[in-house]
Amino acid sequence: MTRNLLTSDQVALRLGVDLRTVYAYVSRGVLSRVLAEDGRTSRFDPAEVDALARRGRPRKGKARVGAIDVSLATAITRVESGRLSYRGIDAVALAGSASFEQVAELLWTGELSGAASFPIPEDAAKVLRALHKAMPAASGPLDRFAAAAAATAPLVPLRVDLQPSSVRAHARRLVATFVDALPVLEGARPAHAEASIAERLWGRLSPLPPRAATTGMLNAALVLLADHELATSTMAARVAASTRANPFAVVLAGLGALNGPLHGSAALGCHRLLVDAAASAPEPAVARALAGGPLAGFGHPVYRGEDPRAVQLLEQVRAVASRKERALIDGVSAAAVTVSGAPPNVDFALAAVAHVTQMAFGSTEAIFALARTAGWIAHALEEYAEPPLRFRARAIFVGRPV
Repeated sequence: MTRNLLTSDQVALRLGVDLRTVYAYVSRGVLSRVLAEDGRTSRFDPAEVDALARRGRPRKGKARVGAIDVSLATAITRVESGRLSYRGIDAVALAGSASFEQVAELLWTGELSGAASFPIPEDAAKVLRALHKAMPAASGPLDRFAAAAAATAPLVPLRVDLQPSSVRAHARRLVATFVDALPVLEGARPAHAEASIAERLWGRLSPLPPRAATTGMLNAALVLLADHELATSTMAARVAASTRANPFAVVLAGLGALNGPLHGSAALGCHRLLVDAAASAPEPAVARALAGGPLAGFGHPVYRGEDPRAVQLLEQVRAVASRKERALIDGVSAAAVTVSGAPPNVDFALAAVAHVTQMAFGSTEAIFALARTAGWIAHALEEYAEPPLRFRARAIFVGRPV
């Protein structure tokens, strides 16, 4: 795999300048460039561009106090002009036409083809049965996923093999392991081993009988959440991969970052908001949520307008929801938009999925983490092709002098 380089348009966006200025930097020797394979267009080293950005041309827009701005070249996911694409294919279109398994393979290989099998090996299944008995019944999905990854990793001595085909095999095993790490709900019938990931996940999250529309909606949620550029957990996964950590450890790094309440748990707060609104009314529920701090589920720092993932997922929610449920979701959304001035994002949409399918609290975390595992592995594969140990920040000591 060749190292990812930036186009001139991407450099201009990163530096907050126009193309003429980019080429002025080239002519003055401030930036170096190489020619692309076509022999005409320019390509730039992202590390050099990032260093220049830090020196004097930060990204446009108001920076958060104390934030650390990092940019990496990637060929996986693009977020631009209100659109999300995976390997150049619109993610919203994929949510309506491809399985999660197909999208995972697309992220890992760059090719959209027939879905690969994601079996659960018997040795892993045996360990998971023991885990189900050992873990408290109230254990959340993220705890179950972390325990499952740590407990089943030793079953794969060659997990240190970082060849792309081997990493993909480890990834399929991990995804299947995470599905089976969740207990089957009482009264639910486990899906057969050849069923899709969404179908196998259904009876572990929702007490309702599976229908094509509802499992299709769950599949769409998994697709839309599979990756989202360099979110915090993805950055953690890439840092682990840069040390040549194996895929199980990379996913554990991602899970560790996701465990914080400010990243993977936003949809949980939205789910509680919807349940509260159903028991009372939308506006009082939104008011109570605001009293507890910032309102989650509305607005997104990456999108200036609507979050395309939310738009797609909410359309599917409305298609399966009852009239009363649609009125509730629309009422909460309207009240929240009034006070926040921002449209709903994918966290609110995911909470709506959980609400209309009667999922228990915590199910949104399971969906998010399972989906994002595909993205973490994609970024690990890309990072394995980069020079190792390239993340080395320096500290400015502000403690007591010796």
